[in-house]
Amino acid sequence: MKRAVFFVLLAFVLISFAFRFETTYQKGYFDFVHRLEASQQSLYRLAQATDFSREAARQTLLDSVRASRRLLKAGDFWLRYLDPVQYLGINGQLPIEWETEVFEKFEKPYMRLGGGISLAQIALSETTPPEKDTVLRYLTSSIAATQSFYADSNTRQILRPEHFFFANRLYILNLAAIYTSGFECPDKAYLVTELRDMMHAVQRIYDWHDESFAGSPLSVAYRDAYAKTLQFADEQSDDYEQFDHFHFIRDHVNLLFRLNQEMIRRYGFYSTSMVDYTLSDSVNSLFDKQLFNGQDWKGIYSFVDDPQVLREMRNTGELLFNDPILSGNLLRSCASCHRPDMAFTDTTRPTSLLTDRKSPHERNAPSLLNVLHNHLLMQDGKHLTLQEQARTVMANPIEMNGDIKEIVARVMSCNTYKDAFRQWMKYTPEEKRPTIEHISSVISIYLHDYSVAYSPFDDAMNQGVEPDTGVIKGFNVFMGKANCASCHFIPQFNGIKPPYVNSEFEVLGVPEDMRYAQLSRDSGRYKVHPVAEMMNAFRTPTVRNSSFTAPYMHNGIMKTMEEVIDFYDKGGGAGRGLTVPSQTLAADSLHLTAGEIQSLLTFMRSLDERVPAIRQPSSLPASSRKTLNQRKPGGDY
Repeated sequence: MKRAVFFVLLAFVLISFAFRFETTYQKGYFDFVHRLEASQQSLYRLAQATDFSREAARQTLLDSVRASRRLLKAGDFWLRYLDPVQYLGINGQLPIEWETEVFEKFEKPYMRLGGGISLAQIALSETTPPEKDTVLRYLTSSIAATQSFYADSNTRQILRPEHFFFANRLYILNLAAIYTSGFECPDKAYLVTELRDMMHAVQRIYDWHDESFAGSPLSVAYRDAYAKTLQFADEQSDDYEQFDHFHFIRDHVNLLFRLNQEMIRRYGFYSTSMVDYTLSDSVNSLFDKQLFNGQDWKGIYSFVDDPQVLREMRNTGELLFNDPILSGNLLRSCASCHRPDMAFTDTTRPTSLLTDRKSPHERNAPSLLNVLHNHLLMQDGKHLTLQEQARTVMANPIEMNGDIKEIVARVMSCNTYKDAFRQWMKYTPEEKRPTIEHISSVISIYLHDYSVAYSPFDDAMNQGVEPDTGVIKGFNVFMGKANCASCHFIPQFNGIKPPYVNSEFEVLGVPEDMRYAQLSRDSGRYKVHPVAEMMNAFRTPTVRNSSFTAPYMHNGIMKTMEEVIDFYDKGGGAGRGLTVPSQTLAADSLHLTAGEIQSLLTFMRSLDERVPAIRQPSSLPASSRKTLNQRKPGGDY
């Protein structure tokens, strides 16, 4: 007992000794947090003393808010990685936040009041006169959130060198997807100068790390590449619309990512943080399709690695995807709405028919290409897994109207299916007999093949293939003036932003029809989470393969990509005069020129992937029940 007490005391002394003699890296971190806290307190006192009825006084306060924001970005490297939830208290984007900043499969959305410097800046800039209490509340939130970065749960991470490399990875991802897109910069006139300031501040963090962790320094190649990246940023115009996103990402940021990944592997570091939950340590490009995992595509067969077995499962999944045996009336299959010959959507009509063969569904059938790169499924994010989605659709009275027990029995009445599933039972020994989970899992294994294809734009980023100048121009418009990248994030160009752990939803004000007489009656995400902010919100889909997936929007109301761009260019529903209380899309016009629109279209066409040939089986397995043997591949409707 005495020995145990002795060792506890010794450990306490050693820890105290370590903190007493801080490394340069630790000192840099704590100095930053102290300066940020002092800045926030000073800003709050200035706001208290400001006469908000006087424009000159408000402008002085606004200038101080901008200065505080620049200080914040100098330590963004740490804050955004260490505690993403508290970070939103310092630099939130919405007055009320519902989207979780950790993996949503483990934490359901909950309401958080947004706060911080950006919201204070927006309130001061966009409201005349701004509400003083609102600004003070945002600043109070920022002060409170800053305190959390003194907490042991955060500061003890600073003691470990591996933290640095995983924080650096997130910083690099954000250089590509967040910091240059205007996603969280309230005034884009300051975006490029803010970017430069931050990048120079991170260079100092690099120096502190190398001085403090001699056993795991940044490589010479990395330091050289970062110096060139800094030089590139320093030479760019201050006008964000002129920023060369394409060459910044392809020639510089992507190289930094590869070099950082190589160091993570070389030093044998691994992360236990939820921030890194879905990210791969093995890929070397931002545009590698394995960068992050949104879905466990193997489902119940998650431990199967044998390529031959997976190929057999995939082939069975293909049959089942096209087999009406999964529906109540034996006339509908998964392929009825997600047609393999139409990029797994239905380009012939705005929305698919319901089971009654007459009524249209309220929503367009989303393409299943790249479906694995989504954390939440369905346009309202109702489902967490592909297997859950498949099971629910099979049983939904208005979609496939099947009975789960009867579906399993029907499938097992076919020797081809029965023999396959029984052979694979050894991979799920906890199960006594095949279940709907086995059926839905082979379907998701089949869909995996259609989430790994690459596009010409990926070739440009991964292999240095020089694209058409229209692609480069269009990408720069996409990332800059058109503001597309603030919702459609690199590299999947969907609503999943670094660190790729959650799905974002947007309220766009999509109309019921193209006359813009009224807002779409579909309440969207509200059906899953009935809160005001989620009314008419929908999951942000990918713009990859848009050439093949018309019509567009949740209700299929827009037939061409030109119509979609025009919708955004004119400020969504609110910009067209509709009342959209929580629209997250800016209602102001983008003022895109005809040339910029054409470049946007050229860029988006470069995201069309080389998808493997999608065929429909010529026949289906015979059943021992003769009444089941009139099934048609793909179904009747």
